[in-house]
Amino acid sequence: MAKAPITKEGYEKLKKEVYNMENVQMPAIAVKIAEARAEGDLKENAEYHAQREKQGMLQAKINLIQSKLANAYIVDKSELPEGIVVFGSRVKVKDLDDDVVEEYELVGPGEEDYTGEVMKILSTSPLGQQFLHHVVGDKVEVETPGGVTPYEILGIN
Repeated sequence: MAKAPITKEGYEKLKKEVYNMENVQMPAIAVKIAEARAEGDLKENAEYHAQREKQGMLQAKINLIQSKLANAYIVDKSELPEGIVVFGSRVKVKDLDDDVVEEYELVGPGEEDYTGEVMKILSTSPLGQQFLHHVVGDKVEVETPGGVTPYEILGIN
């Protein structure tokens, strides 16, 4: 797996999340499993099986985040070039099909957030990849499941 860029803040956020899962959530589940086990017959104990499944899903999430951390390298955004779209850039674009203006920030794994006013998208995503290395005024075509969408880069922060 190729190394992916991540900010120091994003890296620390993921580390805190793993710490919480391993040291708070996992022990709480272990207590519930022990309580359910004490109730007797495990074959028909729905609470026991539910907690074991929850434990497995949490462990899978821990493993996924640890893998992201292991395959990441920290980038200092203050040292990145200006005037060109790179990891960490905020890009204002206009969808040329429907004249909608959107703003994206290109981030690393675990930092993505599609709910804010500025959508944080992975720099490794298809959209992020198409914006990389372009400058203001460039027109970029992004292939999506719905077809090709043309964008114009209006600004870079």
